[in-house]
Amino acid sequence: MRHPRVLDSKQAVLLIIDIQEAFRKELKDLDNLTRNITIMAEAAKILKLPVILTEQYPQGLGKTMAEIAACLGEHQYFEKTAFSCCQAEGFMSQLEALGRKQVILCGIEAHVCVSQTAHELLHKGYSVHVVHDAISSRNPRNKEIGWEKMIGSGAVPSSVEIALFEMLVQSGSEQFKSVQRLVK
Repeated sequence: MRHPRVLDSKQAVLLIIDIQEAFRKELKDLDNLTRNITIMAEAAKILKLPVILTEQYPQGLGKTMAEIAACLGEHQYFEKTAFSCCQAEGFMSQLEALGRKQVILCGIEAHVCVSQTAHELLHKGYSVHVVHDAISSRNPRNKEIGWEKMIGSGAVPSSVEIALFEMLVQSGSEQFKSVQRLVK
């Protein structure tokens, strides 16, 4: 039996929060962020993880960045105006219907929508894994404060490689080889 804070591909859901066009010029780490979220989205297809994508007020902030949208496989989409994804109409019903208790968080902004979603999911009993190299904020200090708050509240710190290799469990499989190509 594995430790409950280690990701399990049969229990995990990937949640990509608000990677929208309006933030493109605002993020200092945009290239690294979009690369890492793309890796997570591509790996989700390989690992057969359900993917949920949100957009915060797309009429004002635009649609999901093209490079992220292009790599998405099958996914659920929720438009929202509340900062926490849990407040989007139908979001919690969809998440509960998946029957999975681990949620992997990627997205922006770390100190607003990602943090409020993490806190609400923790409060609802989910194991929340925040991928540090796949979250961002316009102000890098706000990212770090949001990160510290989420981890201090019980979220599991993670990175792209930690998350993926935990779910792979071992090397040698075709899944391993495919995911390894993504991260190299």
